[in-house]
Amino acid sequence: MAQTAFDWTLVRSFLAVLDAGSLMGAARRLGAQQPTLSRHIAELESQLGAPLFERTGRGVTPTAMALAITDAARRMAEGADALAQAGAGRREAGGGSVRITTSQVAAVWLLPPILAELQQAEPAIQVELVASNAIDNLLRREADIAVRMVRPAQGSVVARKLADIRIVAAAHERYLARAGTPRQPADLLRHRLIGYDRDEAMLRGFAALGQPVRREDFALRTDDQVAYGRLVASGAGIGFVAAYNLACWPGVQPLLPMLKIPPLACWLAVHREIRGSKVVRRVYDFLAEAVPRAIESMSR
Repeated sequence: MAQTAFDWTLVRSFLAVLDAGSLMGAARRLGAQQPTLSRHIAELESQLGAPLFERTGRGVTPTAMALAITDAARRMAEGADALAQAGAGRREAGGGSVRITTSQVAAVWLLPPILAELQQAEPAIQVELVASNAIDNLLRREADIAVRMVRPAQGSVVARKLADIRIVAAAHERYLARAGTPRQPADLLRHRLIGYDRDEAMLRGFAALGQPVRREDFALRTDDQVAYGRLVASGAGIGFVAAYNLACWPGVQPLLPMLKIPPLACWLAVHREIRGSKVVRRVYDFLAEAVPRAIESMSR
């Protein structure tokens, strides 16, 4: 006599009704519709050739047949759970999706070659890159990993310093051919400087160096970091940029090596609750090794 192969969906519905004591309670547990569960029970009863529950005013009562198959049904449930966990573990080990957030500048010029290496090393991992200067992405769970130039202060975020990013004065050789090359920091004010618009970080930086400048001393101003870089790379004037950018801008030269601009620290951050993910951890470890190497190589 051939054995009947039972659909796990029917068995799951049976166990839910058995444990809840009613179709309504089982529907709430499974997030299913009560008529769907009723249909599942009826189909399983048809396959077994016997009723499983007696309907009462307050719910259902298992029949002798229901009690007879309960142990086997629970072993089936345990097997299904083990299968699901094994599948999840395999997906976790093999790949998954990781969302990385970083500044606009790093997203455009620093991370692309690094992520290209990551794809070669970990082809099963999908990467989502978020270019944003907001630093609260991790807290809102909008990203798994952050590469930031500011150390996150939130206690729920684990941060690791990767490198110091050197900041340099720089200009395209076309601009220098027209306007000449500054030899001393004092020469800067005789040049077309590219600065920020409403962001006063650059003004504070010059003041800290003992060379206060005004907003009006910058002939071109923008707070968009990518636009700022494009202005420098297009020969619009002298700007102040991360040294690694110059590797991406042919013809742009560093200036005034005696100008000691404080570096920016580069931090790798992850939320405490997700750093245990194997996929996130693999990407985190890869970035921890690759980002400092790229910064050093591109800053030479």
